[in-house]
Amino acid sequence: MSDSARIVIIGGGVGGASVAYHLTQLGERDVVLLERDELTSGSTFHSAGLVGQLRADPTLTRMNQYSVELYRTLDAGWTECGGIKLASTPERMAEIRRQIGWARTFDLPLEEISVAEAVELFPLMDPEGVVGAAYLPTDGQIDPSQLCYALASRAREGGVTVRTRTRVLGVTVERGRVTGVRTDQGDIACEIVVNCGGMFAAEIGRMAGVRVPIVPMSHQYVVSDAFHDHTGLPTLRDPDLLVYYRQEVQGLVMGGYERNCAPWTAGHDSYDAVPADFNGRLLPEDWPRFEEISDNSRIRVPAMADVGIRKLINGPEAFTPDNEFCLGETEVAGFFVAAGFCAHGIAGAGGIGKVMAEWIVEGEPSMDLWHMDVRRFGRHYRSPAYTIKRAVENYETYYDIRYPGHERSAGRPLRVSPAYGWHAANGAVFGEKSGWERVNYYAANEHPGEEERPGGWAGRLWSSAIGAEHRATRTAAGLFDESSFAKIEVTGPDAAALLEWVCDNRVARDVGAVTYTQALNRRGGIECDFTVTRRGEEEFLVVTGTAFGAHDLGWLRKQAASTGSKARIADVTGQYACFALWGPRARDVLGGLTPDPLDFPFMSARELTVGDVPVLALRVTFVGEHGWELYCSSEYGLGLWQTLWRAGEPYGLVAGGYRAIDSLRLEKGYRVWGADLGPETTPYEAGLGFCVKNDKDFLGRDALDPAPARRLRCLTLSDPRAIALGNEPVRVDGRVRARVTSGGYGYTARESIAYAYLEAEPGTPVEVEVEGRWVPGTVVKSPLVP
Repeated sequence: MSDSARIVIIGGGVGGASVAYHLTQLGERDVVLLERDELTSGSTFHSAGLVGQLRADPTLTRMNQYSVELYRTLDAGWTECGGIKLASTPERMAEIRRQIGWARTFDLPLEEISVAEAVELFPLMDPEGVVGAAYLPTDGQIDPSQLCYALASRAREGGVTVRTRTRVLGVTVERGRVTGVRTDQGDIACEIVVNCGGMFAAEIGRMAGVRVPIVPMSHQYVVSDAFHDHTGLPTLRDPDLLVYYRQEVQGLVMGGYERNCAPWTAGHDSYDAVPADFNGRLLPEDWPRFEEISDNSRIRVPAMADVGIRKLINGPEAFTPDNEFCLGETEVAGFFVAAGFCAHGIAGAGGIGKVMAEWIVEGEPSMDLWHMDVRRFGRHYRSPAYTIKRAVENYETYYDIRYPGHERSAGRPLRVSPAYGWHAANGAVFGEKSGWERVNYYAANEHPGEEERPGGWAGRLWSSAIGAEHRATRTAAGLFDESSFAKIEVTGPDAAALLEWVCDNRVARDVGAVTYTQALNRRGGIECDFTVTRRGEEEFLVVTGTAFGAHDLGWLRKQAASTGSKARIADVTGQYACFALWGPRARDVLGGLTPDPLDFPFMSARELTVGDVPVLALRVTFVGEHGWELYCSSEYGLGLWQTLWRAGEPYGLVAGGYRAIDSLRLEKGYRVWGADLGPETTPYEAGLGFCVKNDKDFLGRDALDPAPARRLRCLTLSDPRAIALGNEPVRVDGRVRARVTSGGYGYTARESIAYAYLEAEPGTPVEVEVEGRWVPGTVVKSPLVP
């Protein structure tokens, strides 16, 4: 075996084969794919083979669409039979209608069909209890093993060396970068390793000192005897009954997601350990656990009560804690992951290979992959126990309807603010983000009356407290706990130069300056969106969103490594509490607590004493009102919060949560990364051209177009109770032109607000499809509230 290669792929399943093939499409030839047994012998060989394209995540939908395009060109048993999704409840039908709207933004021909039409397409089903359905004719099914072999064959044709029966024993890392792979057939020096190990991915990650948070879950389905003479049956899903079906010759494959799932621990202490000899094998049949799925299957397809069963397939599938893939480069340079496919890897394999090859060869993918980026998992996912709690909850609720504001409950509480006890004692309703307990709103602020409750989905988990906290912040003052915000220190002699290269705005300004800026990729897309405070000549504080800390930390370190910068980059999130005091009476509240003058200008910072607490005060806002973000060392946090609260009560101060912040920021036109902003949008498109300083050199500058055709536009809808939440199609002159990036209700403007990237000027009439209804709207100037 060759003792060197530029790229080594570990894992000969459908993911590894797809990555290998797509690398050749980008010109890579020096590639070796290693498989411990035979191709497909992990999870691929026992996959059910369904290929559904539409997902809640726009990027994953596009990846699945690409998969279908690719599978049409392969000799791999692709059958474009179409797919039906049934609604057995009115709530599910509302979800389906929302998904039909999403599909329009991707040119997917998903359409609502009647129950009778569903029966005509799938005559084996019993329509009793079905209230509606949707049909996507371009969905289908494929033979997973044939798919893997077809991709591997194309990879070989492109120059990839495929080595089966080759077990990886270790991954060599030197100075934070991968340098080789040790195998039982010899060592291979390399520049890049791609961990496509499926259920073995966590074990492979440990070889490089990397935590890959996946759990092998026991997933079962049955293959029936032949019992019908239909041909070309579409795939069928009834999520209310937790079941799915596809045709298998003259029988059916039937499976589902039970409420009493079984992580496969295999008797090991680690929840992600897999026996060394588990190759091409299945787990023992577990009929008692399958009973719920079996009983439900007979409700929708009565013949399942009498048909013989050829076999029950019980195979482990790698699941992540949030049911999204694990993709991308890890904290070890050159060590990539493409794993955790959560039982829908066959549908995504084509797209996975494409984006991973781009990431490896070009340094970044062509799509916004934050929802799948391995860096999204914080350090708390190093705990196998925490990982399994989240994975189990997600598996058992796989088919549940996710209403806006839905919160997970497993593994909580974990990370808490110093003021957490105060919040709980005062009626806080908590949400969770990146392991942090955060206040959504305070039940104590609720008031009688439902006149502002949004219609449909947006009103499901709504509270009148949101409006009360919003209005108090606009008219008096609001106090918000933002301790979960990620905080990164960049220090040292190289700190200023690094940040000037990374940021589009000028951040190396006077000590005390606060700068709002973006960090761009080489295509000019927005990789990060944060503030930078200069605390000293060689000391900067970067503050970013709760969920983006690991991402932004990784991005800064990557750019430091690529430029040879010696700047020290450290996550200091837990060291500081942060409380935001905003509103017309904010100065009255703070002025009585500090001997220091409050005359420092907007976007600047100053050290103050607030009560007895030393504080760094940033004169910034995310709600458009006068005020400060107040940072203190965590041990002072509770004392600072109580001091502010007591001082503010005479001025009408109200403690508020993140739901109110979101409503306030919508009215002011403040953008959110991951929704309004991302790697596929530029500052000029997003209306952030004022941040771009073209008189300096920075990453991505040369790719920027200062006059883009489309821009992020604010829309208001004619019906204030029709709330767009994201991904809804936006129609101009009868044609779908865009999708909603974010939306909600503005309690001051008394408008339903949405944002979308459009080639349209203020005053242009639009329509937004909200839960199956086209609601008229207008492009308006932002901000809505001065």
